[in-house]
Amino acid sequence: MTTSERGGSRRYPEVTWDTARPQGGGRTAGGGYPAPVRQWPLLTVLAGTLAGLLVMTVSGFRIGLLIVGCSVLAGGVLRLVLPAVGMLAVRSRFTDVVTYGALGTLIVLLTLMAQPDPWLELPFLKDILRFSAGD
Repeated sequence: MTTSERGGSRRYPEVTWDTARPQGGGRTAGGGYPAPVRQWPLLTVLAGTLAGLLVMTVSGFRIGLLIVGCSVLAGGVLRLVLPAVGMLAVRSRFTDVVTYGALGTLIVLLTLMAQPDPWLELPFLKDILRFSAGD
């Protein structure tokens, strides 16, 4: 039996009535709990980021940015491990974990290499800069 014989169409619908929730985007606790309990993974990442920003304003940028980067990495770990993370889920689990991991790693590495007096020096970066600048 073909599609035309069933009366259905193979074309996409013109009007979309609903969107699919991301994989793992359900509540972490039941509807009877208050919103902060249902969204604790997202609030944990946001609290860590806020703590990092506060440390950055008080004592210096390096430690604060390391806390921010570790908070983003913790969000990736939470997204990977927990079956439901609420609003921390944006896309598919794989995409979220890769995105949170890449951004967190980038923040941490750039913080470690920031001038003056970097805590991490990668010798091949000087060669790349010298090659690209034509020195």
